[in-house]
Amino acid sequence: MPARFLRWFEARGWAPRAHQLELLAKARAGRSTLLIAPTGAGKTLAGFLPSLVELSEGRNGPSRLHTLYISPLKALAVDVARNLERPAAEMGLPIRIETRTGDTPASRRQRQRRDPPDILLTTPEQIALLLASADAPHLFGGLTRIVLDELHALAGSKRGDLLALGLARLRALAPHVQTVGLSATVADPDTLRRWLVPQPSGEHAMGDLVVAPAGAAADLSMLDTARHLPWAGHSALHALGEMYRLITQQTTTLVFVNTRMQAELLFQELWKINELNLPIALHHGSLDVSQRRRVEAAMAEGRLKAVVCTSSLDLGIDWGNVDLVINVGAPKGSSRLMQRIGRANHRLDEPSRAVMVPANRFEVLECRAALEAVAAGAQDAKVERSGALDVLAQHVLGMACAGPFHLDELHREVTTAEPYALLSYEDFEAVVDFVATGGYALRAYERFARIRRMKDGRWRVANPAVAQQYRLNVGTIVEASMLKVRLVKAGRGGRARMGGRVLGEVEEYFVETMSPGDTFVFAGEVLEYQAIVEEEVQVVRSSSTDPKVPSYAGGKFPLSTYLAAGVRSMLASPDRWPTLPEQVADWLGMQRLRSRLPGREDLLVETFPRGGRHYLVAYPFEGRLAHQTLGMLLTRRLERARLRPLGFVANDYALAVYGISDISLAVAQGRLDLAELFDADMLGDDLEAWLAESALMKRTFRQCAIIAGLIERRFPGKEKNARQVTMSSDLVYDVLRSHEPGHVLLRAARQDAATGLLDIRRLSDMLNRIAGRIDHVPLDRVSPLAVPVMLEIGREAVFGEAAEALLAETEAELIEEAMGAGR
Repeated sequence: MPARFLRWFEARGWAPRAHQLELLAKARAGRSTLLIAPTGAGKTLAGFLPSLVELSEGRNGPSRLHTLYISPLKALAVDVARNLERPAAEMGLPIRIETRTGDTPASRRQRQRRDPPDILLTTPEQIALLLASADAPHLFGGLTRIVLDELHALAGSKRGDLLALGLARLRALAPHVQTVGLSATVADPDTLRRWLVPQPSGEHAMGDLVVAPAGAAADLSMLDTARHLPWAGHSALHALGEMYRLITQQTTTLVFVNTRMQAELLFQELWKINELNLPIALHHGSLDVSQRRRVEAAMAEGRLKAVVCTSSLDLGIDWGNVDLVINVGAPKGSSRLMQRIGRANHRLDEPSRAVMVPANRFEVLECRAALEAVAAGAQDAKVERSGALDVLAQHVLGMACAGPFHLDELHREVTTAEPYALLSYEDFEAVVDFVATGGYALRAYERFARIRRMKDGRWRVANPAVAQQYRLNVGTIVEASMLKVRLVKAGRGGRARMGGRVLGEVEEYFVETMSPGDTFVFAGEVLEYQAIVEEEVQVVRSSSTDPKVPSYAGGKFPLSTYLAAGVRSMLASPDRWPTLPEQVADWLGMQRLRSRLPGREDLLVETFPRGGRHYLVAYPFEGRLAHQTLGMLLTRRLERARLRPLGFVANDYALAVYGISDISLAVAQGRLDLAELFDADMLGDDLEAWLAESALMKRTFRQCAIIAGLIERRFPGKEKNARQVTMSSDLVYDVLRSHEPGHVLLRAARQDAATGLLDIRRLSDMLNRIAGRIDHVPLDRVSPLAVPVMLEIGREAVFGEAAEALLAETEAELIEEAMGAGR
């Protein structure tokens, strides 16, 4: 290491760590390398040290981009720039360091292309935009190094697919470029190592690996509330006072929640009890950029006592004065929890301190399983998947915008990217044909012809307007469309008329499941759906006491397979219950007395009557997505068995199906075989039939169509509203299903549904695991374990004091039934 760098380390009372020196040696040997290091180990500095050393020695030509740093988060790029500028300035290095994100002014972005900095910190979307321009070879031709920060957070997602394709093009433009991957501990480092180097045909090539020693073990605990612990709900407002006391005792606290709505609620509730007027801020991705930057700057300067945040601050932000992380609700995965714990302290030799605050009793079990997983260093396994075809279509169009391409050459380039290494030439041709014509069923429409073949066989963009639309619509993040809920007065003939107040917003896909006259609960009231008019859902008050449409709280992370197994193991091991809070241990003891507990590998199914209905409650512990798919398929099968199901509801732990017919009696009489009901063959014809009539596939197709550029969200000078996008994509979906069922986008939508929205693989694994292991318990009333999922029935996620009061009232009734003696 050069003398000026050693002097800089000494002046700060530091010494270069072994992994930092090793990464420097790998760079000098020309090796691409993955560094796995815990928080506080100087991981980011290690990634940049080779570049800083080379730039200090003048190894960069004039107006040449030397290093490209790519981050999954805009906030992370800005934070790293701030922390990188300090050592550069203190060592007197003549280096220009700049950021480029969606928040960067257009004038600066244009100047960066003409006169690039030495180091540019940016995001996958900006890389796609830069590569789609004719001057990309000039900008990236002299590139020496690419630093991929928090690589584990991108791999396995569509944003990761977009980045991988960008890396393939960057390597084509700068063949000698080195790639450095930075990651926290991961379950499978070899996958990330393959990201760093081009993948040769039919082989697996990998970058080198450097692993830093582990830091001090995290100080992780779970809050054992002195208040009544709710049986259901996700707000954790019962522990509000206890969380506030923790905040008052620390220098700075990060309070993590899982959704933006939870963040808004908790922030408001903390301010209501903020008697000391502590500086508490809010941070999530929907906030205006100026507000986010103010919060980040205030945190960096140590002016905030606490920040309530979502995953927008999960990664890498280097705030040394954060001395406590509070994770509200169950973490859903040990890897995510460890990532969040790492936001505290940022010193390798001192433990990061974190407290989990479970919002309900099932979440206590999940938090306990997470504690054990973190202690064991266990990681959540990533779901295996191949690169998405809709993302590939977007990339093909981007490459045509950059300049004409040969089909064979682009295919060879694309297959050097890890997610697309096994992409067949036939599938690639089908994607290019889709970009060129829209596919067989759409080729008659000129608007779908976005690239054209030239006489020399190369493909080019059809016209400049297509390139402009590409630039406006690049990216893979498709926000859920929200519709305002407006309470209107019923007009003559039962028709709704305009007027009335807005109650709030619901996700568009929730409304898609409804027909006029359907009732649902929202904002504490039973409402009847009338119509969708432009961007609003018109509703009237209903006198019904039985809302017809169940709804599911959206935006939550799925429960990881590892933690699910941990929860099942805990339930089946009463000898471990003393480690649980007394309220939870008593609840499980009562369940064992009144019914049975789920085993590690079997499936507990309870059936019982309540309130004129009959219920079947199953406990798979496989996460909300898999349970929703299971519920949809079970209700179809029960309908065929003439058991008249009315609906179902699911949470991460259990599933409740309810209907008119006595399910216990049907099982006793042999009219219903539970082994047949839960047979894995439901993932065949039953799934196909349901998908054919489901709005879910249309919604999934719409997202793929937007990413692939078939349906544009934005036009020059205007933007399509959600309803216009919906109508366009639904029309195309119907045409393709009828005339080209093998279309690229239909295949992409099915892949998305199988791995994401439906969680088919996980459901299949569960159904095969429980074959011959169903434990049926007929009951005369609701069981203690069933109370949480029963509380979800017919209940829209409503937040605030009214919601808590409503939930408490229903909870009290169910608990009395489940626990009451002599009934």
